[in-house]
Amino acid sequence: MKRLIKAILQRTAFAKPLIEQLFQIETAMARRWVSSAHRRLMAVQCAFPPEPEHFDHHIDLFYQWLATRNSLWLERGVFGSLALQGGHVLELACGDGFNARNFYSLRSKHVIACDFDPKAIEDGKRKNSAPNVEFVLADIRTAMPAGKFETIVWDAAIEHFTVEEIDRILKDIKARLTRDGILSGYTIVERPDGTKSLSHHEYEFKSKEDLVRFFTPHFRNVTVFETIYPNRHNLYFWVGDSTLPFRSDWAKAISECRE
Repeated sequence: MKRLIKAILQRTAFAKPLIEQLFQIETAMARRWVSSAHRRLMAVQCAFPPEPEHFDHHIDLFYQWLATRNSLWLERGVFGSLALQGGHVLELACGDGFNARNFYSLRSKHVIACDFDPKAIEDGKRKNSAPNVEFVLADIRTAMPAGKFETIVWDAAIEHFTVEEIDRILKDIKARLTRDGILSGYTIVERPDGTKSLSHHEYEFKSKEDLVRFFTPHFRNVTVFETIYPNRHNLYFWVGDSTLPFRSDWAKAISECRE
């Protein structure tokens, strides 16, 4: 097809605007169709019980992002990627594996993406596979994948566990991180009225300080920061015993302050 189009354009340069316009129409129709299809998929998954254990991020990609102008869903992968060190990655409670494939795999040797939900693992293998991404069915409370990892990601999942479970899981994470390893992740702040954002959530954090107190018994260095959207207050974290992103000793950045 590309050779055919090139041959046509070489012979009739004046035809380029017409051909380009035809393809603009084609892509506009495709965008509208795929957006509507994912809107319908979200309606089925979210409007009827039971609530899904994981969210299909292709719905964000093809529908919600353009419909709402909300880039929240991209922040997780971007901020998590800052903890990558080019080595081995373990993603806990990976859901559909969208971030494992599209944010972590290209810059890592190997990614293990685990979840306790068989449907999540099935969707991940079908929609977000990559040569160096391994999907593993595992309950991290009792069977966290073994090994040593430069980066462990706990994204949009820490709130799904009780206070006691979080403490035990953090001990297991600590045992699996390399000396310079980093734990990165994301969670949300509890709503002002105290109601849960999702029925599956066991503990929603009250503030940045509330989240920090879970990490300090286990790790020397902790960074927690927030972003606030009209319908959600987000907390992101980097945790470890060595340097963290944007600390003064982080080799990937330089900062100057002039009076």
